[in-house]
Parts: sequence; structure tokens; C-alpha cells
Amino acid sequence: MDMKNKFLLTALLGIYSFSLNAQHHEQQYLEPTDPLVQEKLATWQDYKFGLLMHWGAYSQWGVVESWSICPEDEDWCKRRGPHSGSYFNYLDAYNNLQTTFNPTQFEPERWAKAAKNAGMKYMVFTTKHHDGFCMFDSQFSPYTAANPACPNSESTHPDLTKSIFNAFRAQGLWIGAYFSKPDWHHPDYWDPQFPPYDRNPNYDLQKKPEKWESFVRFTHNQILELMTNYGKVDILWLDGGWVQPYTATSPKWGYKPVDQNIRMDELAAQARQLQPGLIVVDRAVEGPNQNYLTPEQSIPDKPLPYPWETCMTMANSWSYVPGDQYKSTATLLKNLCLIVSRGGNFLLNIAPDPQGRWDSIAYQRLDEIGAWMQTNGQAIYNSKPVAPYQITDGDNGSWVFTQVDKSTYAIWIPGAQDKDQVSLDLAQLNANAQRRNWKVKSLNQGNVAIIKHGILDIKLEANPLQTPQVFKLN
Repeated sequence: MDMKNKFLLTALLGIYSFSLNAQHHEQQYLEPTDPLVQEKLATWQDYKFGLLMHWGAYSQWGVVESWSICPEDEDWCKRRGPHSGSYFNYLDAYNNLQTTFNPTQFEPERWAKAAKNAGMKYMVFTTKHHDGFCMFDSQFSPYTAANPACPNSESTHPDLTKSIFNAFRAQGLWIGAYFSKPDWHHPDYWDPQFPPYDRNPNYDLQKKPEKWESFVRFTHNQILELMTNYGKVDILWLDGGWVQPYTATSPKWGYKPVDQNIRMDELAAQARQLQPGLIVVDRAVEGPNQNYLTPEQSIPDKPLPYPWETCMTMANSWSYVPGDQYKSTATLLKNLCLIVSRGGNFLLNIAPDPQGRWDSIAYQRLDEIGAWMQTNGQAIYNSKPVAPYQITDGDNGSWVFTQVDKSTYAIWIPGAQDKDQVSLDLAQLNANAQRRNWKVKSLNQGNVAIIKHGILDIKLEANPLQTPQVFKLN
């Protein structure tokens, strides 16, 4: 994953912008012009809840995905373990993880059923992260889980991406392919003649334009492989936003940023010839190929004026870490309600372990989320935000709001203090949602809700999980 994004609105000319918090630079959001993309994007905005998975050979070490081989002095790039004393020894050992990666307990069908039962509508899987290790059977790289050098190649599922996509598609979820534009294993990105010095190419692209052109062709070929050989793909989710043309306003990441034009307009057009209506998410790159924006591990205070999705971890890390601490069901549902009440989608990350398993806690969280969604999902899907977006009652909790058709949903999110009675002055809702004669229905039948003189009074049933409680107003 890349740097967090914060977002600002520029009203002039009706064009919206966001700023990368590390760069203090505004970038324009451009709406797609393809009617098929517009239609698909509108459907995606109604889906609200999806699954992200970071998985690769690095899971064997339980380290951060890819970044420990990046020679930058950042906390997320630190190297640990027996090979950490020498960068090049570490890099060799890291690359050799291909020869031991063997997820013999891989169960994509179980993942897909759990995601569907939790109410997820789409998924995004890391087909290739920055380290270049392909979780799909690429014909353009030997550095894959399907190559004979990898024990997984002898399994019944040598092409892990294909097995995952097929399993989730069979459960009715949309398919998203995460793909890293930088590739730190490819000799035309990090030339083995020179040591890498940051996340960017380690050679002068102006001196060796043919080398960069070779990498561009490689990138196009791999993405078009995914668009050709893996069934219907709905989202192409591109990471590594420093791979973009170098301009006066482009973000500057690494010690020596350089122009890295991979001709995204051309690539997106070719991808859509194979996958009509494909949503393209070229993260952090200004222009028409960022069909929605992706604040990372953060939730905006108010709605954003363009399609957006918060990507966030279920545990602390994006990739598998032994003994990682998982967020509570209450926290996950609180985050879902906050995000949806601002008009966004929630992309929740779960990291499989080296054997291809999810932690039992992840299944438990999804089961509990699914039970909540069975009762309350009508307030989540197809919803729009309602001002004032959030009303906070100190440590007691807060109210957030959504609207579906003519119904308004008031969602109580419990706070640190365990309250059994709460209230809401309905006059605080925006004018479009206000009514003289409100009627209320608690989606949880154990709660008692009445409206008197414009005040919604609630007596709450015992709620051991401290999950949000939803009330339908008509």
C-alpha cells in the first residue's frame, strides 16, 4: 500500500481535487466519460463493502509486503531476522522465498463463502506486489508461484489468482485485480548492474530509453494477461503511484524521483477492449485513470465529492504477521457505518498465512459482521449520506445517518460508556430529511424506539458486542 491520502474540494469550475498529505499537492479528479464505466462505477458505489487480500511469498517471513527490500530509511522498510545484517544477503534470501512457498492448506472457496456471508460485494486480490512475485501464471516472468522453481507449481492450484478469482466469482462477488506498477525484481526496473537506492528505477531512463520501453511493454503484457486469461474482471486496482509522468505537480517519492511514464491511457483503453466497463484505479495519479480515490487507513469527516473507498486492515498489518492483533467486530462495524455515512465504500483487508489460511479470528469477525448485515444491511447498501453526517454525544457514542430511497436510517454507534437509553433531536437532520410526522422502526427488535415532540427516544437491548444499532425513519 502507498501513502495515505487526504482530500480537499476545490469548487471552481466544478472540478474536485485531493492532496497527498506527504506532498501538499492538489490533484484533479476527472470523471470517466465512458458510459459503461459510469454505469459500473455507480453500481460499485452502491455495493459499499469489499474484501482486499495481501498475500505473497513474503508471508513465510511474516514481514511487511515487499517493502523490506526497498533501500529507503523508513520504518516500513526495516529489515529484521538472520539476513538483515547485509542488504544484498537479505535480498537474495528474500528472492529465494519463491523456492519454499507452498500453501498446502489453500481454501479459496472457504474465503469466498465467508466474504459473501459477511455481506461483501466485491474483492481485490494482490496479483503482484512491488517485489514482482506473481501470484498468477505469467508468461512474461519466471518469478511466479506457478513456476517450477516454486513448490506451489506442483499443487492442484498452481495459478493461485485464477483459483481465487473463480471461487469469488462463483459466489457472485465482483473481481478486482491489484497490480503493482513498479517491479523491483525486473531487470528493466532495478538493473542488476547497479544497487537500488530507493523505490524508483536505479538507472538513468534518459540514457537508456530502450530499457524503460522494455519495462513498459512488460507491464502492459502482464496486465493484459490478467484481462485476457482470468474471466470477467471488474476492477483494475493499480498501486505504486510513483510510477507516473514526472511533472511540476506530480508527487515526489523516494530519494531520486524520475519520469516513469507507462502510457496509462493506452493501457486502460486496451484493457477495456478486453473488459468493457472496467473500473481503473490508478492510485494517486492525476488524470482520467483514477476512477475512484482510495484514502488509506483513514476515514474522512464528511462526504467527499467523488467516488471513494477507504482501504483498511482487519488486523494491524496489510500482510500476514504471526500473532497480529485484530480489530473488534464493534470497531469494524463502526468503521463501516462511518464510511458509508460519508458516501464511501469500505475495502477491508485480510492477510492469508504461508499455508494459505485465514486466522480463525478473521472468520469469526466476518461471521459476526454477516449476522449484523442480515439485520441492518438495508441501511448500508444503495445508501446516500445525510447531513449532519455525525452527531456525537461525548463518550456515550454518536449518531450517523444514511438514506435509501425515501427512508432515512439513524445509526447509533456505542461509545466507551455503555448506555441503555439514548435520544436524538430529529430537527438536527438536514431539511430534506426532516418531517413533521416521523415514524420509527428499530431493525433490532429488542430495542424500543418512540418519537415524541420530535425527539427519538431509544431503550437499548443488552449489546455485548457493542455493535451499531439502526433505526429506520419514514
